[in-house]
Amino acid sequence: MITKSNVQITIALTKLDLDEEELQAEVQNLLPQLREVDGVEDANLVAVTDVPQGSKALGGFSLGTFKALINPTLIKPVFEFLGRLSTRTFEIKVEAYGEKFEGKASSKEDLAFITQEVQTFLNNAKNRQDSKDKDSDNG
Repeated sequence: MITKSNVQITIALTKLDLDEEELQAEVQNLLPQLREVDGVEDANLVAVTDVPQGSKALGGFSLGTFKALINPTLIKPVFEFLGRLSTRTFEIKVEAYGEKFEGKASSKEDLAFITQEVQTFLNNAKNRQDSKDKDSDNG
């Protein structure tokens, strides 16, 4: 569950030259590594009930997709971990403070750009949330 104090990141590996089972095995291999990264509170496969329309599923989970719940103050180590994926194409969705950001990376340059964009998104979203909280406290 996403709260005001954490960020959910969903990563979908795409355009890999792997069959469906190999792709899912790749994701299952990455999950324990991701769980060890500073700031990651939880990391799991994405259940079919959470899958965007049109996505493939395998064994009750979205194919090639995983999500992590992250402390927003420790987001940098997570993006450093994602740097290992920079030889692959992946989509990233970030949900925080009731707002969403989406991006796609297929190189270290793309990832560096998305990292900056996510930092800006998180700062702006947090500021808007803080303003809403302050307004509701004063109202």
